[in-house]
Amino acid sequence: MFLNEYEDLPLAALSYLTGECNYGGRVTDDKDRRLLMSLLSIFYCEDIIYDDNYKLSPSGIYYAPPESPYQNYCDYIRSLPLNPSPEVFGLHENADITKDNKETHQLFDNILLTLPRQSGGGGKSSGEVIEELAEDILSKLPSNFDLELVMKKYPVLYNESMNTVLRQELIRFNRLTSVVRSALQNLRKAIKGLVVMNAELEEVFNSMLVGKVPASWMAKSYPSLKPMGSYITDLLQRLKVFEDWIRHGAPQEFWISGFYFTQSFLTGVSQNFARKYHIPIDLVGFEFEVMEEERYMPCKPEDGAYVYGLFIEGARWDRETMEIGESLPKILFDTLPIIWLKPNRMDSFTEIPSYRCPVYKTSARRGVLSTTGHSTNFVLLIKLPTEKPESHWINRGVACLCQLDD
Repeated sequence: MFLNEYEDLPLAALSYLTGECNYGGRVTDDKDRRLLMSLLSIFYCEDIIYDDNYKLSPSGIYYAPPESPYQNYCDYIRSLPLNPSPEVFGLHENADITKDNKETHQLFDNILLTLPRQSGGGGKSSGEVIEELAEDILSKLPSNFDLELVMKKYPVLYNESMNTVLRQELIRFNRLTSVVRSALQNLRKAIKGLVVMNAELEEVFNSMLVGKVPASWMAKSYPSLKPMGSYITDLLQRLKVFEDWIRHGAPQEFWISGFYFTQSFLTGVSQNFARKYHIPIDLVGFEFEVMEEERYMPCKPEDGAYVYGLFIEGARWDRETMEIGESLPKILFDTLPIIWLKPNRMDSFTEIPSYRCPVYKTSARRGVLSTTGHSTNFVLLIKLPTEKPESHWINRGVACLCQLDD
C-alpha cells in the first residue's frame, strides 16, 4: 500500500511501521529495538533501489539481485554459503568463537548431568570430596560485617551518600554469606549423618559435585554465570573490597563490578552532586571520560567517581586513539581503563560522536524486568567516543560487562 499509493518512497514511515510497530511491538527491551531498527536500516534505504553496486555485507556476497528471470533468483539463492558467517548480522568474526564456546559449554553441562555419583575402587567417595570442599570454603569465608560498628563509623550524612550505599551493600552481602555458611555447615552434618539430608541440601550437594552454584544461593546472590570455584573467588574478592572500605574509608577508585546493587552506587554519586550544587536530582545525568590510567588514580575527583572493572565485548578500547576500535582476531574481550563518571546537568552535556554502550552485569544480557522498567541485568548506558557511525557498533552487539563467565 505504501509503495503503490505514494509517489516518493516513504522510507521513514516504512521503517517506523516495520521496526517500531510490527516487529518492534513484540520487543520489550529498548536496546533490542535499537538493534532491530539498525539492522532494518541496511535493507530499508534508498541505496538498495538506486545503487546497482549496493552490498548488504562487507564481503559483497549478499546483495539484492537485479531484475531478471525467476530462475536467476533461484540460482543466486542456491549460490549463498550454507553456513553464513557472522557478517550477515553485522557481527565481528569473533562472534563465531563465542557461539562455539557456548555450544561446547552446553554440551559439557549435559554430559556432567549423566555422570555417575559413586566412585569405584580406592578413590574418595563423592561425600568425602564435597565435605572437603565445604570445609575449604568455610575456612576462607569471613564472618559477617558488624553493621553497628559501620553505622557509628559511617553515619547517614546529607553530603555523603556513599555511607548509605556502603550500609545497604553490607546488609545484602551479610544475607548472602549467611545463606552460604548455613548451607555448608548443614551439608557437612548431613554427610556425617547428624542431620537429615533434605531436598535443599541435596540440591546443594549435587550442584557442588558438578561445579555449579546452588539455586538456593543464587536466590540471595547478585547475578553471576560463573562456575562454583570462580564464584567463590569472586565473592571473597568483593567481601575484601568492602572490608578495606570499612577500615580505610571510601576508595579513590570504585570497583563497579563489585557492587551487589550497582544502581544504588550510581544514585549515590548523582545524589552527592545534586546536594552539593542544589540541583534537582531528576536533572542530573552522567558524562563519561575514559582515562589513560588502567587501575590507580593519584587522587579523588572533585565531582563524580572513578570506576574500573568493566570488560568490553564486540570491540576493544584503542589506547592510542582513545576511542573504541575493532576487536583483534581471537580476542573476545578487552578491559576498559578507569572511567570518570562526571555528574552534570543534562542540559549542559557536551555532544561528541559517540556510541551509547549498554553495561550489563553478566554476558547473558537479559534479566527480569524490575519495577524500574529496566532489566535486572542492565546497569546503564555509557558514551564511548568513536569516529564510526553508531549503527556499526550497534550491529556489532558491542556491550560492556561487569564480569566474565569464568
